[in-house]
Amino acid sequence: MVSKADPNKQGWEESDFPILCETCLGDNPYVRMTKQGFGKECKVCSRPFTIFRWLPGAGMRYKKTEICQTCAKLKNVCQTCLLDLQYNLPVQVRDTALNITNEAPRSEINREYFAQNIEGKIPAGESLISYGRADSSGRETLKKLARTEPYYKRNRPHICSFFVKGTCTRGDECPYRHEIPEENELSHQNIKDRYYGTNDPVAKKILNRLKGGGNSNITPPEDKSITSLFITGVEEDISETDLRGHFYAFGEIKSVVVVHKSKCAFINYASRSSAEQAIEKSYNNLEIKGHGLKVAWGRPRPTGPKTEIQAAISSQGIILPPLESVEIPPPPGETPTDFLYPSQDPTYQGSTNKV
Repeated sequence: MVSKADPNKQGWEESDFPILCETCLGDNPYVRMTKQGFGKECKVCSRPFTIFRWLPGAGMRYKKTEICQTCAKLKNVCQTCLLDLQYNLPVQVRDTALNITNEAPRSEINREYFAQNIEGKIPAGESLISYGRADSSGRETLKKLARTEPYYKRNRPHICSFFVKGTCTRGDECPYRHEIPEENELSHQNIKDRYYGTNDPVAKKILNRLKGGGNSNITPPEDKSITSLFITGVEEDISETDLRGHFYAFGEIKSVVVVHKSKCAFINYASRSSAEQAIEKSYNNLEIKGHGLKVAWGRPRPTGPKTEIQAAISSQGIILPPLESVEIPPPPGETPTDFLYPSQDPTYQGSTNKV
């Protein structure tokens, strides 16, 4: 039993609200949270801290804070996903771009002592990471890589282990995802490596893409009929005229579709060469009215309106009969009376019981 006079307990964290990114908090402005003082140990410094637990949205999984606020402020990261709060990027990507060295100790004894001493040096509501002193080229790189919109797909439920084994009997009522997990390097992530910015597979993927390796967004698709570009980060003050003013220089534009609700737009060119030139000149280099926009190739249209439905049905192992074998019922009012029950035939009056 630890007494209140214990100097170690005096350094334990007590907070009223967590430090979270917009994605982890969810799209519900009236989110409800449960609070438990000294509920768990921080996964970085091993000191007990206040645990918050909440549901970020309908159909999502419950989330909770994983590290204490002192460790979060030290790296300016979210307490749950451990991504940078300003750019929403992994710590390794941010530290590499800004040339920041990690000073936090990793041994169990030293990191508790370090956390206790550094807590008083952190200004209220601020972090120790200074972006203003970093090289301007590094800040521009992070600005291009930053995710400008919340990625709520990250809050989806975990994969059902019983479904993977083929023994789940709950069907649609199962709160977990019925998918087969993919085995790759992203499947093996460690929260401490993510925090310290070492051996992070997600960060390595982003850095490799930055160097030009495996960049699928700028590589022209094999389908030559694709002549459209997909633009993200389109704010309310960016109009169709603003987009045309930038993209008309690369060739004839067939149409421009702006969807402000989704913060995206589609640029449809008349020729494939114009689209290739536009994405080559605009990729990671497009800024309109102070907003950094991301450009990628558009996707081909589905062959028919039933493509997604048929794919979903086939994934469940259901085989539908051909349309020709399905009997289409006659229109209302033309139903033969031979197929009616006595209670459905208007010529009958009441019961038709026979003795």
